[in-house]
Amino acid sequence: MSEQNTTAETKVPGRTFGFVFMSVATVFVAIHLQLQSSSPETTETESASAASVAVAGFDESFWFLPAEDNLGFVEIPAGPFTMGSNPGLDRMAYANERWSDLRRQGEVNLPAYLISRYETTRAQYAAYLNDAGIAAGGVSLGGDGTLPVSNLTWTQAIAYMRWLDDKLRNSADTPASIRNLLESGARVTMPDEAEWEKAARGTDGRVFPWRNIPAESVANFNNDALRPVNAISCDQCVWGLNDMAGNVWEMTRSILQPYPFDPEDDGANLVEDPLFVMRGGSFSDGLANIRTAVRGGVDPGTPSPIIGFRVVISTR
Repeated sequence: MSEQNTTAETKVPGRTFGFVFMSVATVFVAIHLQLQSSSPETTETESASAASVAVAGFDESFWFLPAEDNLGFVEIPAGPFTMGSNPGLDRMAYANERWSDLRRQGEVNLPAYLISRYETTRAQYAAYLNDAGIAAGGVSLGGDGTLPVSNLTWTQAIAYMRWLDDKLRNSADTPASIRNLLESGARVTMPDEAEWEKAARGTDGRVFPWRNIPAESVANFNNDALRPVNAISCDQCVWGLNDMAGNVWEMTRSILQPYPFDPEDDGANLVEDPLFVMRGGSFSDGLANIRTAVRGGVDPGTPSPIIGFRVVISTR
């Protein structure tokens, strides 16, 4: 099939429940933020203190980060990877996953970075609120502290990252690998969408984090409830990261705009009120929306019970 031929590509489907559409030089998919979950776990909110209780597998002395080597951060090695979708290999590909008019996919070369094995949890976010003396507001914190935090804005998530950056820089017990990276110019932040996609698909172009076929045993999708972030390990996933498909959509620090991805372009020249890219799909999404290349958009000021985030330590 010619690289110039776009007529056979899958278009963003109008039948996809919970999605609306916009145009920024091409068609983009953006989540309908009024979508409500039928699960009480995703909408229940309690005080931050109630969520900051001991949780198995997480270290209370380290703000409920994973009780693992490197506090649960996994290194993604430096090097190139293939970004975007080839509909000849992935029949579910949306139009906004195409690299350009001439190319279906592109190559992005990234420096090494660290990414959390798990989505940010309710206990972790509650530790920040308690330490900073901030009220929980509408953020979903009730129930199991190992559930992913959700129903918060992009701005609230960024505030958590800045707080965690400060904590890791100033703790005498921070692992040397993290401390050295921070001292070399890295920061705790959200992944940009290239960092997120490389972490999800590796360097072999996987359609799903566990290769190219569905695997309901390691992904929470087509479901009606969240699950704890450490409920099921994804040993088939290239870097061993959990929930890169399903559970909650994950916000990134990239502004939603047409490919090709440019790490030097922060979207500052776009129209007012841009959307930020979110990745990975949620527990309530179908198969097409949990692929490694799917791109959704989230308003930075609008929370949703099906959207959360994951942490990276990045030099970019």
